[in-house]
Amino acid sequence: QVQLVESGGGLAQAGGSLRLSCAPSLRTFSAYAMGWFRQAPGKEREFVAAISYRGANAVADSVKGRFTISRDNAKVTGYLQMNSLKPEDTAVYYCAARFSQFYSTNRNDYNYWGQGTQVTVSS
Repeated sequence: QVQLVESGGGLAQAGGSLRLSCAPSLRTFSAYAMGWFRQAPGKEREFVAAISYRGANAVADSVKGRFTISRDNAKVTGYLQMNSLKPEDTAVYYCAARFSQFYSTNRNDYNYWGQGTQVTVSS
């Protein structure tokens, strides 16, 4: 059973920064693309960012220029650097892994999910 362990969430002030980490228990990290999604209360889970093994990536328009996705394949860890945070970024953030060399912005394309980490941004 694949597990994804997220860390780094918490409380930040508007304009501040947080970095989320995701450590999957994958034997062949190179076979997986990774993504980050978020879900605010009363809303659907939405795409935030995704990255392939080789580093090709995409970010949602709502976070473009503020959030950066990356991965360290040697450490088998993915990251989401969040800068210039806004109150509307408040949500539970989920890490996901997809058994493919290509990333996807569709949550239905992901095979494994983390438990989620809360990010709260105060104004």
